[in-house]
Amino acid sequence: MNKVFPFDPPTPLPIPLYLHRVRAGFPSPADDHLERRLDLNEHVVKHPSATYYVRAQGDSMEQHGIHDGDLLIVDRALEAINGDVVIAVVDGSLACKVLDLRRRQLLSGNPQFPPISILEDMDLVIEGVVTHSLRYHRCSV
Repeated sequence: MNKVFPFDPPTPLPIPLYLHRVRAGFPSPADDHLERRLDLNEHVVKHPSATYYVRAQGDSMEQHGIHDGDLLIVDRALEAINGDVVIAVVDGSLACKVLDLRRRQLLSGNPQFPPISILEDMDLVIEGVVTHSLRYHRCSV
């Protein structure tokens, strides 16, 4: 993980949102019925002054759909609850993990990475709840 920096509220950028969904297996003709315009920032950022972006690094969260290089949207205004994907500072290092309050652990989404037990003497700070992730799908040339 890289350092965490809050961002300034973005300029609105409404983009067309079409009524019909796109099949992700068998192609069908595109439908040109516009439902409304959607500002992605408005859709994914609920608390602008408490939200920041950070890039995921590594493969420890792949089973939770978070891959190396994904852009994570993190909300510091949300109270982390059991099962949330969080950004945590564990003994000075940033980590993206699933918060398991019942077993007092931080869990990975990859069996190669063991759980991190949350101990009483541990220096642990939850820096925010990951609300969304964005992945770049175009192949690099």
